[in-house]
Amino acid sequence: MHGHSPQRLWRDEAVSTAILAAPLILTNLAQSAINATDVVLLGWLGARELAASAIGLNLYLIFLIFGWGVVMAASPLLAKELGARPHSVRDVRRTVRQTLWAALTVAVPGWLILWQAEPILILFGQEPALARAGADFIRPLMFGLFPSLVFATLRSFMAALEQPAWALWIGIGGVLVNAVLNYGLIFGAFGLPRLGLWGAGLGSALTQTAMALGMMVVIVSHKRFRRYRLFGRFWRADWPRYAQVWRLGVPIALTLSLEVTLFIAAVFLMGLISVESVAAHAIAIQLASLTFMVPMGLSQAATVRVGLAFGRADRDGIARAGWTALVMGVAFMSATALVMLAIPEQLVRLFLEEEAAASGSVIPLAIAFLHLAALFQVFDGAQAVGAGMLRGLGDTRVPMLYAGFGYWLVGMGTSLWLGFGLGWAGVGIWAGLAAGLAVVSVLMLWRWLRRDRLGLVVPGPRAEAGTRVSGHAFESKGTQ
Repeated sequence: MHGHSPQRLWRDEAVSTAILAAPLILTNLAQSAINATDVVLLGWLGARELAASAIGLNLYLIFLIFGWGVVMAASPLLAKELGARPHSVRDVRRTVRQTLWAALTVAVPGWLILWQAEPILILFGQEPALARAGADFIRPLMFGLFPSLVFATLRSFMAALEQPAWALWIGIGGVLVNAVLNYGLIFGAFGLPRLGLWGAGLGSALTQTAMALGMMVVIVSHKRFRRYRLFGRFWRADWPRYAQVWRLGVPIALTLSLEVTLFIAAVFLMGLISVESVAAHAIAIQLASLTFMVPMGLSQAATVRVGLAFGRADRDGIARAGWTALVMGVAFMSATALVMLAIPEQLVRLFLEEEAAASGSVIPLAIAFLHLAALFQVFDGAQAVGAGMLRGLGDTRVPMLYAGFGYWLVGMGTSLWLGFGLGWAGVGIWAGLAAGLAVVSVLMLWRWLRRDRLGLVVPGPRAEAGTRVSGHAFESKGTQ
C-alpha cells in the first residue's frame, strides 16, 4: 500500500466502496419492492383494506425500525474487529450471536404490545372498525419482526466480510415469494385460502421468515461463512458483548426513529391543510424515498469501510473511506435533484391516474414540493452518509442528539412556523423538512471534520486490543 500513489489509493477506495455499496443499494430497493407489492395488492382488495393496512403498518414499523437500529450496531463492531484482525473468528461470532439476542429482546415485547393493536389504534383516534381491520393485518404480520431483524443482522455480517451479494439474491427471491404468497393468501389463488387482510400479514411474515432462513442456510453451508459457526452455542450468554451491542445500537435506533417519526408527523400536518396536500406530499415523498435507497446503501458501505480502517488504526484509510462515500452520495443526490428541477411535471404524472392528472388540482402542489425536494435530496444524502461514516468510528450518541435537535427542534419547528404561522401551508412544511435535514447534515460533517480533535480516532500506529475510544462503545474484549 505504501508504494501506491495517492490517486491510486483514492481510486481503489472508490472501487471498493462501489462494489460493496451496489448490492446493499439493490437489497434496499428489493425490500422497498416488497412493501410496494403489498400496497398494490391491498389496493386491489379495496380502499378500506388499504387504509387499514396502512395504519397497522405504521404501528408495526415503530418496532421494526427501532429493532433495525439496534442490530445495526453489529456492522461497526464487526468491521472494527475484522480491520484489526482479518482472520478473527471468535470475536465475530460473539458479536453476531449477541446481536441476535438483542433482536429477540426487541421482538418479544414488540409481539406482546402489537397483539393489543386494536385498542392501541382506537386510543390513537382510529374508528373502531378500521382499528379492528388494522389489527387483523398486524396479528400475523408481527411474527415477521424477529426474522426481519435476523436477516438484517446476518446481512451486516456478510457486509463486514465485504460479501453482500448473497443478501441481494435472497432479497430478490423475497420479492418474488412475497408477491406469490400474498396474492394467493389475499385473493385465494393457487389453491390457497382467501384470507384478505389477515392473509396479507401472514404472507409478509412468511416471506421475512423465508429470507432469514435463506441467509442461515447460506451461512452454514458456504465455505466463506461456515468457519465462523455463528449459530453454535447460541444459548450461551455473553453479557458484556450484549451490553455493548445495546450501548452502540440504541442511539442508532433512536436516530432512525426520530427521522421516521418526523416524516410520519409531516403526513398528519398535510392532512390538516387539505386532501390535495396529502396527495401531493405522497408523490414527492415517494420519489424522495426511492432515490434515498442509494445514499442509504452508501451509508452502510461507509460504516464497513471506515470501520475496517478504524480497526487497522489507519488514519488515512479512515479519511479516504468516509470522504469517498460522502462524495458519491452527494453527487448522486445532486443529479437526482437536477432531474426533479428539470422535469417535475412528468415525474408527478407518473403517480396520477389520467382523470386526476386532467383535473390538475394536485399537480401544481406536487411540483412545488418537488422543487423543495431537490434541495432536500442533497441534504438527505449528506446526513445519511455522514451518520454511516461516524458509525464506522463507533460514534452514535452525539449524532443521536444532533438528530433530535435537527429533525424535531429545527425541522418540525420550522415546518409549523412556515406552514401555519406564516401561512405557507404544504410548501412551508417541506421547507421545514429541508431545513431540519440541512442542519443535521452540517452537524454530522462538522463532527467528522473534528474526529481527531474529539478523540474519535485512536492515536498511534495501531489500536491495542483493549482500547476504549473516547467513551464510545468500542471497549475491551472479554473472553468467550
